[in-house]
Amino acid sequence: MLIALVLIVLAAGWRVTAVHIPELVNFAPLMALTFCAAVYIRDRRFWVVPFAALLLSDLYLDHFHAVNFHESWMWQSAAVRALSFAMVLPLGVVVARHRSWATLLGGALAGSLTFYLLTNTDAWIRDPAYLKTAAGWWQAMTVGRPEFPPTLYFFRNTFVSDFLFTGIFAATMEWAAWRRGEPSLIRLPITAANRLGR
Repeated sequence: MLIALVLIVLAAGWRVTAVHIPELVNFAPLMALTFCAAVYIRDRRFWVVPFAALLLSDLYLDHFHAVNFHESWMWQSAAVRALSFAMVLPLGVVVARHRSWATLLGGALAGSLTFYLLTNTDAWIRDPAYLKTAAGWWQAMTVGRPEFPPTLYFFRNTFVSDFLFTGIFAATMEWAAWRRGEPSLIRLPITAANRLGR
């Protein structure tokens, strides 16, 4: 329980700090934490940790955007973010059954794409700055609104952070298993050489 509370504070703190550093926008550990919790942790109560961090940091970001951009927090968009996180839980369960470096990194990529597609489609639907056409949706997916950095910039940060934090979490779990004298938690690809024991 203490570890869960520490992770909530650290993850929420990272997301809150990142909003003040433009280079770190969308560079956060929350999606990787959600995905890896489903891959590695059998106690499903722990799966609420990233959602708690998401909610806590959303409360601060609501205030930040209201003060700086005169935009109010929309519960619908918050629900879409939570939905995108929830969608990686079953993905993590599938990866846990077929755990390898390839499935782990593939799952991280799928989580990034899920978040990107859902949140930007939500922005396209709710933001009056976007035309409600295929061209408007494409704008929301690629360049975004002209007063902000391109949407693909945010996706790049999401993609890199999901890979990085998934790798850190997996390496930590591997190290913990090694310290306990347990076998690797991640299967290596089967090759002719290691099939023969070489």
